[in-house]
Amino acid sequence: MAKLKTTETVASVADFINTVDDEAKRADSHLLVALMQQVTRLEPKMWGPSIIGFDSYHYKYDSGHEGDMMMVGFSPRKATLTLYIHGGADYEGKDELLAKLGKHTTSKGCLYIKKLKDVDMEVLKQLVEKAYAYMRGKYPG
Repeated sequence: MAKLKTTETVASVADFINTVDDEAKRADSHLLVALMQQVTRLEPKMWGPSIIGFDSYHYKYDSGHEGDMMMVGFSPRKATLTLYIHGGADYEGKDELLAKLGKHTTSKGCLYIKKLKDVDMEVLKQLVEKAYAYMRGKYPG
C-alpha cells in the first residue's frame, strides 16, 4: 500500500506560513490559525508539506485502507484558501450558513475562499465550529 502524503509532521506552522508569497494570503493564514485554535482549543500541526490541521481521527475503509487525518484544517493554495471543514458532512445548518458566508465555492470536502475579506468571519467561525463538532461526534476516540 502506498504511503500517505498527508500525515502529521513536526514541521513549523509559523515557518510554513512565512513561506507564503502572497502577503494577503499570509495574513489570512494567520487569521485562520487563530480562528481554528479558538474553535478547537488546540495548537496547529502541519499535515504534509502544505496543510495546517487541528486535531485528528483514525479512519478505516471497507477496502482495508486506513490512516489518520486532521479534523479541520486549511491550506493557503496559490488560487484560494482551501479549508478542509466539510469532510462530506451534511451537518445541520450548513447550507444556511454557506448561503450567508459570502464569496466562496465548495466541493464535497472543501470550502474555497479567495480572500477572507470576501466572507463573513462570524459565519465562517460557525461553519468551523459545526464541522469540528460533527467530526468530534463521528470520531470521539
